Amino acid sequence: MTTLPNCPECGSAYTYEDGALLVCPECAHEWNPTAETALEAARVWKDANGNILQDGDSVTVIKDLKVKGSSSVVKVGTKVRNIRLIEGDHDIYCKIDGFGSMQLKSEFVKKA
Repeated sequence: MTTLPNCPECGSAYTYEDGALLVCPECAHEWNPTAETALEAARVWKDANGNILQDGDSVTVIKDLKVKGSSSVVKVGTKVRNIRLIEGDHDIYCKIDGFGSMQLKSEFVKKA
């Protein structure tokens, strides 16, 4: 008996095979396990200077960034510690002192 991976959406252990796809009966998520592993291995995050970023790195903001929904600005030179890389347009999740949790674009930071 083969062991199937848990659902990447909800974490359910009750996944099953349907042809080439895996299906989760709890959230109805369908995915191709071979395509996802290739995609995850190919994804590389880079900063404004082309340095490769990894989870846990420290970065420095290279441009004043307006905070959406506020009149505050994240100033140039603000150091952000212990970043987490995520998928999407804003691909860095972090906590900035004085602002709290937020997401940044990797093109506006450099590796510290």
